[in-house]
Amino acid sequence: MNALWLDPFLEFGFMQRALLGCVLLSVSAAPVGVFLMLRRMSLTGDAMAHAILPGAALGYLVAGLSLGAMTVGGIAAGLAVAVGSGLVARHTVLREDTSLAAFYLLSLALGVLIVSTRGNSVDLLHVLFGTVLALDNAALALLGGIALVTLLTLRVLYRPLVLECLDPGFLRGNSRWSAAAHFGFLALLVINLVAGFHALGTLMAVGMMVLPAATARFWVRRLLPMLACAVALAMLASACGLLVSYHADWPTSPVIVLCLGAMLLFSMLFAPHGLLRHKRPAFSHLKA
Repeated sequence: MNALWLDPFLEFGFMQRALLGCVLLSVSAAPVGVFLMLRRMSLTGDAMAHAILPGAALGYLVAGLSLGAMTVGGIAAGLAVAVGSGLVARHTVLREDTSLAAFYLLSLALGVLIVSTRGNSVDLLHVLFGTVLALDNAALALLGGIALVTLLTLRVLYRPLVLECLDPGFLRGNSRWSAAAHFGFLALLVINLVAGFHALGTLMAVGMMVLPAATARFWVRRLLPMLACAVALAMLASACGLLVSYHADWPTSPVIVLCLGAMLLFSMLFAPHGLLRHKRPAFSHLKA
């Protein structure tokens, strides 16, 4: 049993780097996903994950599989879509969800076109599904830096973000932190999606945000325990996904997301706030 669980991480450097990368991504992305869920913006996160693709593709076009170029391009594209959709929603008859959907669909199509015409099928799969087993020291340093920036920013903006989740109108009317909380959170969302892009690809990156947060909601109700629970669930699913992928010889990113999904389904049924526990009669604790 130990050989099954521990040997892949003890024997192979690429498995160790993949696990470390997933741990750093869990620490960074899962807390952002909790706030994303509480702000009812989970689908916005999915749209933004696709929106970074053309920037990353242009970075690839200019410098190949360059970590720096694809990171800068992805961040620039994500911020451009976020700001552009907001301006369109503010100054036209379109609502923000419609403008964001339009922008992200155009971005996704443009990114796939760039990679498909200028690269090959291997490059396209690398961009869409990531290469978590090929993380190098530079990529790990990037993930660590993004995790550090995310945790520090969440520490500074914690109270405004909590208040914005509860009553954004009150925050806008009574605090000068409203704009900082809103745009700071969008910036955190973009950089964490870029971090997830390098490990899991554009199609899977948002899974590390949304699924641990949704699963944690079935176990706890208070915010700080929910943040910790989401991080722990993301780490556990990452380790399980890496092991299943290694032994079954399956693509790693989809397996990690499927492990997160399996945890969500289990929690949906059996967690303290799941379907079965929630419908249990109030007198069920009494003995016959």
